[in-house]
Amino acid sequence: MPVFAYQAVDAAGRRSRGRLSGSTPAAVARELETRGLLAVDVAEAPAASGAGGLAIGRRRVVLEFTRGVAALLPAGMPLARALAAGAAASPASVRPALDAVRLRVERGDELASALAEHPRLFSSLYVGVVRAGEKSGALDGAFERLSRHLEREDELRSKLVSMSIYPVLLGLVGLGAVLILVLFVLPRFADLLLSSGAPLPRATAAMMTLSTAARDGWRWLVAVPPLVLIGLAWMRTTPPGRALSARLLVSVPVAGRWRRQALAAAFARMTGELLAGGAPLLNALADARDCMTDPVAREETDRIRRRVREGSPLNVAISERSLFPTVLPQLVALGEEAGRLSEFLLKAADLLERRTERAVERMVALAEPAMIVSFGGLVALVALALLQAIYGVNAGSFR
Repeated sequence: MPVFAYQAVDAAGRRSRGRLSGSTPAAVARELETRGLLAVDVAEAPAASGAGGLAIGRRRVVLEFTRGVAALLPAGMPLARALAAGAAASPASVRPALDAVRLRVERGDELASALAEHPRLFSSLYVGVVRAGEKSGALDGAFERLSRHLEREDELRSKLVSMSIYPVLLGLVGLGAVLILVLFVLPRFADLLLSSGAPLPRATAAMMTLSTAARDGWRWLVAVPPLVLIGLAWMRTTPPGRALSARLLVSVPVAGRWRRQALAAAFARMTGELLAGGAPLLNALADARDCMTDPVAREETDRIRRRVREGSPLNVAISERSLFPTVLPQLVALGEEAGRLSEFLLKAADLLERRTERAVERMVALAEPAMIVSFGGLVALVALALLQAIYGVNAGSFR
């Protein structure tokens, strides 16, 4: 079915542009009328225009869609029309999914259930917050909170990508330099030094042994990257792999602490949003468990819910295990004492998210000097080993 680019106006006279699939321009105009828009111009879009939308990341698309809906709902626009307007401004690659969400809402289905049918676009946290907003009747507030959350995530991701470009390039160049030294430069010197008959220093002999092993086992060196990629794919796509990777991540000495902070922030965010939406604590914990994608965090959330159902306060149930940082049960205890549990859970989520962001930023910032020192040390070690051997050969020739 061809894709048409259109210009339209709504009842308030506001202009909008977008793309819509249809059999004819008249069919597109009729579809726009059902959305409360009057078509001004409808023309078939060039073939390359649709492909351009594929280059836009799904996260950015969801962010822009959420921003649009968050801006339209407080103005009194019906939900279906707000979803239609958000879909109209989205790329053609994701518009069918957004149109399917709108059609289900128009048929009377819950928005959260419609969003859950498209997990590649909408995360479990997204669906959970929307569900909480629907139950409390404050859907506009839910979209506003989601918009702020996605904007913060997008800003952090952009910052980390910008900070990571130079360390990654530095690592690739340094690794290439070390491989050239070990695989090509050292073997040339090996023939020259061995032909002299002089004994080689221990450092030089060790380097020669390493170079020979690397050249003889080059097939293993070539096979390692695909094997690593296959292992990572197994960990991401299979339940046993996800469970294993989740447990490994939380047990690593330094990264495990950051991972536990991120999981605690997600738990606090999800539970706090659901409580703010009016859900009872046990129901909020059950929904938070279903929305957690990490197996370890889901298991921990299920344990916390069982303990709360048995009569334990939430802060006691959290503190019985060491998965979540101690600051979480402390803030939860304050919230329970003050009768503002949802508010303190959201504060804990903000605090833990900021801590995780700062820790990751520091790690990326330290990666650059660490790589410079590491690769510089390797190159200096190889050069020193060669210089020692050359000095020994020259000294022996003058005896």
